[in-house]
Amino acid sequence: MITPVELFVGLRYLRAKRRTRFVSFITLISLLGVGLGVAALIVILSVMNGFEGELRERLLSMSAHGSVSAQGPRTDDWESLLADIESEPGVLAAAPLVRLEGMLQADRRLEAVLVNGIDPARELRLTDGMLNIVEGSIDVLEAGTRGVILGRLLAFDVGAGPGDSVTLLIPRPVGDGSLDAVLERFTVVGIFDAGIQDHDARLALVHYADAASVLGLGEAVSAVRFRAQDVMQAPAIASRLGERLPDARTSDWTVENASYFRAIRLEKMMMSLILSLIIGVAAFNIVASLVMVVTDKTNDIAVLRTLGMSPRGVVRVFFVQGAMIGWIGVLGGTVLGVVLAIYVPDIAPVLERLFGFQIMPGDVYYVTRIPSVLDWRHVTAIAAAAFLLTSLATLYPARRAAHINPAAALRYE
Repeated sequence: MITPVELFVGLRYLRAKRRTRFVSFITLISLLGVGLGVAALIVILSVMNGFEGELRERLLSMSAHGSVSAQGPRTDDWESLLADIESEPGVLAAAPLVRLEGMLQADRRLEAVLVNGIDPARELRLTDGMLNIVEGSIDVLEAGTRGVILGRLLAFDVGAGPGDSVTLLIPRPVGDGSLDAVLERFTVVGIFDAGIQDHDARLALVHYADAASVLGLGEAVSAVRFRAQDVMQAPAIASRLGERLPDARTSDWTVENASYFRAIRLEKMMMSLILSLIIGVAAFNIVASLVMVVTDKTNDIAVLRTLGMSPRGVVRVFFVQGAMIGWIGVLGGTVLGVVLAIYVPDIAPVLERLFGFQIMPGDVYYVTRIPSVLDWRHVTAIAAAAFLLTSLATLYPARRAAHINPAAALRYE
């Protein structure tokens, strides 16, 4: 328990004397270092959370939260399966999918393509209006018309636009286990822009009935996809559907896009470690400044010990001094970091106009503004870790002060 005397002496040592201005300067640098480190961590993690959210939204604009399929390559009686999925609590909508992989040719240009056969009416409910069709409309995809909607980059690569004819080269399995190449003519009826290069440069949309006829599936589809009310509950819903439908195979967006989010988690971890070094350096500065204070206050400590203060009391005096340095820095850094994290989308455009450059040009990044999502769990963890680190930094100087021998210190006074 810290007594009022120990608290008073510890706070008094924070005030600089003329001959100890350098020590106070080191103390100020330590305080600023802790604050800047905490603020930088909060802002960077908030921005990384924002990018993760933007990436998730754009990925799911062209896909679903989860899918259910048969164990084999085709899913028969998919309409009853779709009804079972929509009856699951937490599911908003479901839609069939026929997936093909092959090559797309137009004007002597050949590109790899992933074709999604969709039901336009159900797809609009599945994507909840996030499907960004920049030319044409998804409603023009009708069974038997052989219409196709291309990704923006894919259309550019093959040199095709609305009204142009393209050729799909699709490998189709035959009865003996070999593959047979199928050539089908389609007409471009639209262009979409998902904002994700993998989608825009490789994906094409057709009606699921046309895709099924190309693969020879008849009335079957590849899978049934679903959209959840809460995207974070999709893995749990997929797990429940797997238990309800033991003959089916389930998946969700966290599995299908695991590489993207694993990369973001790795970046967040590395950025946190790097920026934590700022707080670490500031903690070492606290140690250095307190050691200098102990050296300067040797006679004062000896007098306090002579007046009856115990070694533990001396430890608490310097703990108060060091902890106040760290805690003020942590508190200031937390407030600054939270304010910057909330307003960074508004601050970035001001800096762009002021310095005449664009932080995130649209031809390089899939977003043109810096997103930020403040997670209070991260704020709490950062502040707690910084509190702990700066408190631990006071222990060595405080214990060194407690071991000062009063008789030796006052021998020549």
